[in-house]
Amino acid sequence: SAEESSAETLVPNQQKLYVSIDRKQRGGKEVTLVEGFVGAESDLIDLGKFLKSKCGVGGTVKDNEILIQGSLKEKVFDLLTKEGYTQTKKKGA
Repeated sequence: SAEESSAETLVPNQQKLYVSIDRKQRGGKEVTLVEGFVGAESDLIDLGKFLKSKCGVGGTVKDNEILIQGSLKEKVFDLLTKEGYTQTKKKGA
């Protein structure tokens, strides 16, 4: 059914992820935002943990997005690309 397939996580090279810097509603702090993940929340949480540990910063997963503390767009982009997320795009300034 459609519901079952929505929980299936796309393989990395089929994921279209967008990496951007977000300054809205964060008390002026910059965060790196990863959007566009398709799949199970547990897989998104695992990816979030991977990025946080590689960047050595905190962050969170909510509303199907990964938030990484700090302005780390280039680093997150490079990490995702190396992990096989080859369709990752940078968004915004």
